[in-house]
Amino acid sequence: MRFEVSSGELQRQLNIAAGAISGSPVLPIIEDFLFDVKDNVLTITSTNLEMTIITQVDVTADQDGIVAIPSKILLDTLKALPEQPITITVEDNNGIKIHSAFGEYKLSGDMADDFPTPPIEDDVESLTLNSKYIQKGITNTIFATSNDEIRLAMMGVLMQIDFTRLYFVATDAHKLVKYTVGNLNTDIARSLIVPKKGLNLVKNAITEEQDVRVSFNKANVFFSFGRTKIVIRLIDAKYPEYNAVIPVENPYEAIINRKDFLNSLKRISIYANKSTNQVILNITDRSMTISAQDLDYSNEATEQLNCVFSGEAITIGFNAKFLSEMLSVLEGDDIKLQLSSPNRAGLIMPMEDEPGESLIMVVMPVMMGN
Repeated sequence: MRFEVSSGELQRQLNIAAGAISGSPVLPIIEDFLFDVKDNVLTITSTNLEMTIITQVDVTADQDGIVAIPSKILLDTLKALPEQPITITVEDNNGIKIHSAFGEYKLSGDMADDFPTPPIEDDVESLTLNSKYIQKGITNTIFATSNDEIRLAMMGVLMQIDFTRLYFVATDAHKLVKYTVGNLNTDIARSLIVPKKGLNLVKNAITEEQDVRVSFNKANVFFSFGRTKIVIRLIDAKYPEYNAVIPVENPYEAIINRKDFLNSLKRISIYANKSTNQVILNITDRSMTISAQDLDYSNEATEQLNCVFSGEAITIGFNAKFLSEMLSVLEGDDIKLQLSSPNRAGLIMPMEDEPGESLIMVVMPVMMGN
């Protein structure tokens, strides 16, 4: 088999597929890309057994064929070549030759039969969503997932479909994010927990606004867009009852410039205790004082920001890292901070939600005196 392809286009698709290749594979064959040429279309498959990526590129081939090619040497070769047509020849013994304008490169391929069969979409339910909602759902939640393997469910993002709404939820028990997309038209009521690694791949692979088909069964979720499909094995666990921790009555509300608040936190947190990252917010009628101290080193810092506040003056402690993560993800100039008491969770949200969307971020207080 011999086929010609644009080196740049092949490299772009391989960069997407490379996301599923593990640095320490369980099987040697999954260090490879599977190349399957049919009717002048090259289908590239990669997997680490938890995630599978399938993507396509047009080629000009003399016949159909299939082979597994070591990923690292192939990608390194393409990265070192300027954009040009290249010819790839696969010989009967799986030997591979790459011809470029500069010369010829030979490497050994592997038997395609040894490559794991990708999961297939059987017994699935599906919905189609604009990619901007998928990307916002992932960006808004993925930072709030847990790294604690004992809490397996929290290591992923909950995608909860409730007929007309899709919720993206993530929590690590210190912070929680709930992003809602409304105005869906489905007859689906299902919850899936998707590992964050796979969602990161989806987010990075979607490079333009387009429709994304999301299909799922009990074992896997399939994200299909353009000429790419990403398959992710679901986390088999029960997600905690997250709505119970979202405080309902929050009589105090501060409106603050998001960037000013974020920049102030970055400066003040330098002086915070490194084990708690605690900053104290003292909010009154027109201003918010942000302070931190590390008694072990006699470090302390204070800044004052303008804000619009309704309610009685309140002093509350938070983890500066968690606040910064939330403010970094939020969009818009101003944010709302809603509070009820120094020992109850606070809510951070945009001033206004986009039509058909809503976003709530919950952050637990750090008790003062800790």
